[in-house]
Amino acid sequence: MNLEEIKAKKSTKELLEFGIINIDKPSGPTSFSVSDFVRKKLELRKTSHFGTLDPKVTGVLPIALNRACKLTGFFLGEDKEYVGIMRIHDEIDLEKIKETIKKKFLGKIMQMPPVKSRVKRQNRQREIKKFELLEKKDRNILFQVDCQGGTYIRKLLHDLGEELEIGAHMLELRRIRAGIFEEETSVNLYDFEKAVDEYKNGNEELLRAIIVPAEIVSSVYSSIEIKNGNLKNILTGKPIYRRDLKKPTPVKKEEIIVVFCEKKFIGMYKVIRGKEIFAKPLFVFQEIK
Repeated sequence: MNLEEIKAKKSTKELLEFGIINIDKPSGPTSFSVSDFVRKKLELRKTSHFGTLDPKVTGVLPIALNRACKLTGFFLGEDKEYVGIMRIHDEIDLEKIKETIKKKFLGKIMQMPPVKSRVKRQNRQREIKKFELLEKKDRNILFQVDCQGGTYIRKLLHDLGEELEIGAHMLELRRIRAGIFEEETSVNLYDFEKAVDEYKNGNEELLRAIIVPAEIVSSVYSSIEIKNGNLKNILTGKPIYRRDLKKPTPVKKEEIIVVFCEKKFIGMYKVIRGKEIFAKPLFVFQEIK
């Protein structure tokens, strides 16, 4: 899908109803309070964020607007990327730390969530795709991590310190990517407020520039086109039949897909590949009235 084309055809009201704003979260507020600030400032019914950042952690925090909140779960498992500063509690050769990372903290690892986490405390498998030490000054080490969503970076550093038998903790952390949302396309709260104030004064340009159409979910999942003949039934939550497909598609059974009809977003579906039924709905988007 051509997102710029989709965005150009939508009114600002439509973008606010089904859009995402990639906020650059500052240090201090919780992810929930940032999401709620966006909701109140835009006078929306609902907002939700894609993945919690601790209050002191900064960086990429995508915020879903109104009906785009239904897509939150479809983004949460996406990979995350961070840069930060780790403090080691005793002097040790940098090469030894790198060697330990290579042996024990790259690829698929087991991680126990921290005591203060909201999830059940049991070992979970997480994938660390990259864990690089970029610079060392005294006992402070600048690092970069690319990992599976749901990985606790603070715990990762603590566990590394335990493995090295010297101890380590996190001093600073910034998320520079959350799935397809990157630091370069994020907007700080000052510029967000300015854009909303301009919008309320009749100038929509700045606000439109920072809203991403929620159809960007098609950058994460395979998308298919359906005919419009059975659209009325499909929009009530009925499954998609093979006869509804515009053309044959190679998507696999159990795969989650994005469905469009004449370039309009219809919803998120799970592929069944039954004799007649092709996919069942997970979320169906109703027309904005």
